[in-house]
Amino acid sequence: MAEETERNPDDTAARAVTEVLAAAGIRRCYTVPGESFLELTDAVDRHPGMRLVSTRHEGGAGFMAEAEAKLTGVPAVAAATRGPGAANLAVAVHTAHQDSTPMVVFLGQAETDRLGREAFQEVDLTAFYAPITKWSTTVHRADRLAETTARAVRVATAGRPGPVAVAVPGDLFGQRVGRRKAFPPAAPPRPPLGTEVRDRLASWLVRAVRPVIIAGGGVRGAEEDLVRVAERFGTGVYAAWRRQDVFPNDHPLHLGHLGLGSPPETLAALEGADAVLVVGCRLSETTTQGYRLPDPARARVAQIDIDPGQVGAVTDLWLGAVADAGTALRELAGAPVRAPFRDWSAARRLWVESTAVPEEVAGHSGPGLHPWAVVAAMREVLPRDTVVTNDAGNFASFLHRGWWFRRPRTQLAPTSGAMGYAVPAAVGAKLARPDRTVVAVAGDGGALMTGQELETAVREGAPVTVVVFQNGLYGTIAMHQARELGRLAGTRISGPLDLAGYARSLGARGATVHTREELADALAQAVAADLPTLVDVRTDPEVISPSSSLSGLLGG
Repeated sequence: MAEETERNPDDTAARAVTEVLAAAGIRRCYTVPGESFLELTDAVDRHPGMRLVSTRHEGGAGFMAEAEAKLTGVPAVAAATRGPGAANLAVAVHTAHQDSTPMVVFLGQAETDRLGREAFQEVDLTAFYAPITKWSTTVHRADRLAETTARAVRVATAGRPGPVAVAVPGDLFGQRVGRRKAFPPAAPPRPPLGTEVRDRLASWLVRAVRPVIIAGGGVRGAEEDLVRVAERFGTGVYAAWRRQDVFPNDHPLHLGHLGLGSPPETLAALEGADAVLVVGCRLSETTTQGYRLPDPARARVAQIDIDPGQVGAVTDLWLGAVADAGTALRELAGAPVRAPFRDWSAARRLWVESTAVPEEVAGHSGPGLHPWAVVAAMREVLPRDTVVTNDAGNFASFLHRGWWFRRPRTQLAPTSGAMGYAVPAAVGAKLARPDRTVVAVAGDGGALMTGQELETAVREGAPVTVVVFQNGLYGTIAMHQARELGRLAGTRISGPLDLAGYARSLGARGATVHTREELADALAQAVAADLPTLVDVRTDPEVISPSSSLSGLLGG
């Protein structure tokens, strides 16, 4: 017993770190185990309130942590070893940074007495991660690890959420630092608008003729308050890029999604607005349609954001307010005024029509399914509260156009455009919310970047469904090449591949479908199965986007 106690002491720095994480409500650590943080993985694995999830690639670990945190609002942990592991993890951390997702990242580092000598796999991790995190640091004393971890949680969740990276020399986690009680972190401050600013905004919205709201990820957790504000002031509501779940798409005031390839008809109401209220949104390049909308020369623009660095960062403002989006919306919803009725039915109808499956899809005779038919089958079979994780790629434009997000926290999608996101994100989402139907949607390019995480899903008991649009192309780049150059280079990839067989080789279920009827049946079986399922949908490479064909762009 004495020898066992010495081998598994409960007063190490790793144990102290784990207690801090558990007290903060963090329940999972995703990782590819490394020799530079042995004691941390051991401490997490032994902690009754936490779960160690070993993945097949650090990128998968990072995407799982990011998706869990995005879905729940509570940080998850990703851990990777020095140089190669940290580099593999970086794509997911960058995704969390651009998506404002709280994450705590531990990076194993060379031992203390070897730092600065270009030791085995040594990289200056603080400098490496600084541009893609809210805070990046290296800890040099074991007795400061718990304190630094508590600070990491606070920084990750306060203000505009985001990832924090803590590099730890390999000799620190195992040092004994004494037992200490870990306290839950204080709730991050949620600054209000205040009565004066609230009343200015309320009066402005009442006087406006055609006011609209652009809602971003900061609204998550306050979706009902956004509905109340929109109804009180009679505003149309647009969802920012890949934030389609912040306002119910079946609500009569929903006017559309500001994404890639948004139809001109969808944008018309925004272009014609005289007042634009931006809430919890950093006005990214895609949301603003290339920093073009909203246009302050045509409409007064007000922005509410918890991050002062985002207020007025990309457009001139009539009013800027540093406040928590949820708190601000609750204040506005309680303002003692109410706007007159405004009829948005025409703009709403244009958006609804843009989401309908085109009539020509029924008679499509190409070599594979029309991508619209895939979305139509999903709409027919999947529950309305399905959590959808989507990858980067042109296939996603059909999903963004055709799938209606009716419930909060049902879309997990990288605003960074990171390929390989969907499959591991679905695994993280299912582990966090095992009661929900979780469906990953990917192209064949992204699916083969991280598809090996299906094995993790099998091992961890996460029965997700993966829908792959297999067209044998890196479709987005093929579209750009065809449009800009008139020819393709390097974007035709092997196919068709037996992706269903690939899934089965990892212990999952697999199905290959060629018709909409086969797809609907495969989806119904997948949702009811107790194993992860990959549905390989052979789609037509000619249909490159909702508005263009590949041959048409190539001039043929």
